[in-house]
Amino acid sequence: MDFEAREKRWRVWMTAAQGGDAASYEKLLAELLAHLRGFVGRRVADRDALEDVVQNVLFSVHRARHTYHSDRPFGPWLHAIARNAIIDASRARGRRSRHESSLEEDGVAEPAAPPERAFFEDDLSPELSGALASLAPGQRQAVELLHVQGLSVAEAAQRVGISQSALKVRAHRGYRALRVWLEGES
Repeated sequence: MDFEAREKRWRVWMTAAQGGDAASYEKLLAELLAHLRGFVGRRVADRDALEDVVQNVLFSVHRARHTYHSDRPFGPWLHAIARNAIIDASRARGRRSRHESSLEEDGVAEPAAPPERAFFEDDLSPELSGALASLAPGQRQAVELLHVQGLSVAEAAQRVGISQSALKVRAHRGYRALRVWLEGES
């Protein structure tokens, strides 16, 4: 792709968007999305983190669009925003890693037997059944025991043979994965 043509196109679209042209803004954001995935992808290895950073960049572009001056190049303005978002994400990941540890590091293993099927599964909506099926086995089991079968944390942990805190962690991770899955379906 010709860099100069792309730069000119982005400048024209951003200037039009600043004037209230929604169609130009939509074209700009669509093209920026593809560009930013490549730009950020060369700097961020984790796929989930990559998408989070790209979305943060697009949000920052939206919030700061009034600061862009049409007499200046668009690319350096955009890339400064993207670099700052990458740095922010890296710092946040570093802060989290100091306070989190994985279950594998804690010596909590997945159950040896496959998780039991919930006895109420036929009563679940197709969307919820699909979402539950997308979970890791331990997460699915924790969510089903707590919210489908209605067991207490103590009862569910005893049935699975793990600590209550490990069951809570699995359930929390399952809830988070369900939320992401269900939001993607809507």
